[in-house]
Amino acid sequence: MTELNDGPILAFDTSTAAFAAAILEKGRILGDTQSLAERNHSVHIITHVKQLMEQCGVTASDVGAIAVGSGPGSYTGMRIAVAAAKTLAWVWGKPLISVSSLEAIAYGGWYHGAGIELGAASPADAAEGEDWILPIMDARRGQVYTSGYAMSSSGSWSCFAADGVRLMHEWVDRIAGEAAELQGQLKRIWVIGDLAIHAGEAERLKALCEDNLTSIEVNLLSYELEGRAIAWLGRHRQLEGKFADTHGLTPNYTQLAEAEVNLRAKQQGEAKS
Repeated sequence: MTELNDGPILAFDTSTAAFAAAILEKGRILGDTQSLAERNHSVHIITHVKQLMEQCGVTASDVGAIAVGSGPGSYTGMRIAVAAAKTLAWVWGKPLISVSSLEAIAYGGWYHGAGIELGAASPADAAEGEDWILPIMDARRGQVYTSGYAMSSSGSWSCFAADGVRLMHEWVDRIAGEAAELQGQLKRIWVIGDLAIHAGEAERLKALCEDNLTSIEVNLLSYELEGRAIAWLGRHRQLEGKFADTHGLTPNYTQLAEAEVNLRAKQQGEAKS
C-alpha cells in the first residue's frame, strides 16, 4: 500500500489544447497555470512544471503526490502528460494518481457554473434531486469524448456513465430519454466543455428537456479544463488510497488514434485484394 504523504499535490494535464497545471496544499491552491501550446506540450511541459513549482516555493522533496489527467482527449497530448508524470513520480519517488480529464472538466465546470469555490463542500440543497454533468470534447465525425457525473443535493459526487466516445446525436437522445424517466429526481443537466462544434446538439438537448419532456433546466457552459480541478480530484483519490501503477499507467485512449484507424483500414483492404 502506498503511504499517504500530506505534502503538496502537483497536478497537470495536456489532453486538450491547453497545458493546465496546479499545486494544491492542505486545501489551498498555491498556484496554477494554463498555456495554449498544443503542438509544443512535449517541449515545454517540464519547463512549465518547474516554473510553477518555483513560483509556489515547492521543491521536488516537498511534493506529496503527482496527479495527472490521463485522458481521454488528444492522443499525443495524453501520452505526453502521462509519460512526464510517470517519469517524475519514478525519479522523485512519489505516488502517482490518475484522474479522468473528462471528470476534471465536469467537476471544475460544475463548480464554476454553480458559483461555488472549487474544492469547497457543495452546500446541501433544500430541493430534492441531483444535477447531471456531461463533459464533452470533440472527437470528430459527430462524435464526442464524454461521460456522465452527478452531484446530489447532499453534495455527493458520482459517475453514472463511464468515459467513452459517443455520437453526440445518440448521446443527446439517450440523456433526454433517461431524464424523462427521472422527473422529480433530476433538477438540472449541465453540458460542459467544448461546445463550439456541438452547440446544435447541445441546444437540442436543452429543447427536449426544458420544453417537451421533463421541464428540467439545461445549462450549456463552455469551459477549459483547469489544473486545479485535476489537483482537487487527485486529492480525493489520495485520501481514498487510489494510486496508479507508476510504471504501468497508460492513457485512456477510449479509441484508436485516427492514424491507426486509417492504417488498419488500409491493411484490411490490402488483405482482401
